[in-house]
Amino acid sequence: MVIIYQKFFSLEHEKRERIINAALKEFARNGYERASTNEIIKEAEISKGSLFSYFNSKKELYLFLFDYVNEIIEKIYEETDWSDTDIFKRMKSIGLAKFKIYKRFPQAFDFIKSAAFEDAAEVKSEIKKFSSGLVERGFEKGYKNIDFTKFRDDIDVKKTIDIINWTVLSFSEQQRNRVNSIEDVGMEILSEWDVYFDIMKRCFYKKEEQ
Repeated sequence: MVIIYQKFFSLEHEKRERIINAALKEFARNGYERASTNEIIKEAEISKGSLFSYFNSKKELYLFLFDYVNEIIEKIYEETDWSDTDIFKRMKSIGLAKFKIYKRFPQAFDFIKSAAFEDAAEVKSEIKKFSSGLVERGFEKGYKNIDFTKFRDDIDVKKTIDIINWTVLSFSEQQRNRVNSIEDVGMEILSEWDVYFDIMKRCFYKKEEQ
């Protein structure tokens, strides 16, 4: 990414962040097709011609933002405690790290939320590819070194994992749809997680592990 956007990355950090945040904000607010590059330029306080000297097109800028968001998501994994092998404690650790990261980069969260509803033909396939890879990678990392012996002996662990995954995805989508921005989300969301986790623990764990 650095090689492709060498001119952009040669800018001073503050100016780069200004352009990125302006673009994230505009795409999140108006979607791909209705987003105005003129508004991005105005918000970023740069000259009209400079944006397209860094990015060849509106689509290229939009896809660059997915790379940027991907790097933010990697920060979530860096700040997660991987030492606990209990699946529900692991998920809470990931959730807490995600909450802290998104609070630091609210525009990235709003961009992802908007992209989930984006249907512009020009970028739809790229969004689908990014989203599916994001979910798969997240679950792959989330289940690394998990102690599955905690689960009851009389249940199908693979199907149980599917149920947990569906619950996590459904809860995340529900919370995402409830708010306009990550700015509106408080720590109470983690308490809601605990309620679901406690129910699943009672259903899936051996009694001594609950």
